[in-house]
Amino acid sequence: MEYITELLKIILPAGLVIYGMYIIAVSFLKRERDNKLIELKTKNTDTVLPIRLQAGERLCLLLERITPNNLVRRVNDGSFSARELHAVLLSEVREEFNHNLSQQVYFSDETWESVRKAVEDVITMINRASQDLNEEAKGLELAKRIFQLSLEQKMDSIKRALQMVKSEIRIYY
Repeated sequence: MEYITELLKIILPAGLVIYGMYIIAVSFLKRERDNKLIELKTKNTDTVLPIRLQAGERLCLLLERITPNNLVRRVNDGSFSARELHAVLLSEVREEFNHNLSQQVYFSDETWESVRKAVEDVITMINRASQDLNEEAKGLELAKRIFQLSLEQKMDSIKRALQMVKSEIRIYY
């Protein structure tokens, strides 16, 4: 019995010391892991934030460039027939959109869907304006019809998409 009490006198303090060291080591390692995680997140933010802001700028530029007024003014040189202008406008919108497809990675699904819907609405408006004209119509007539439809529709989808992109960008400030 004396042997057991002597053994307990040695094992119990040693066990407490080992347990204390274990707790200290675990808390130290946890703190180090948290510090490394914070450092990694900071580096990630420093790298990704400028890319996200640039993606936002590119989407805003896309939406502004496909706004019917800006699009027609930029593309129409007056020498096109309505059919030629129609083809050029559609090509321009699709090219702009395809050029910015990769930007969807940096935005929520809802925001990207609103951008995609805005592009589709512009394409639909251009097609509607073209359908209203006869075969020999001039490009100027198509441009006037697009302006007229634009005023009637007020292109709320473009405004909505711009607002969504801007609100997501503001999250990072």
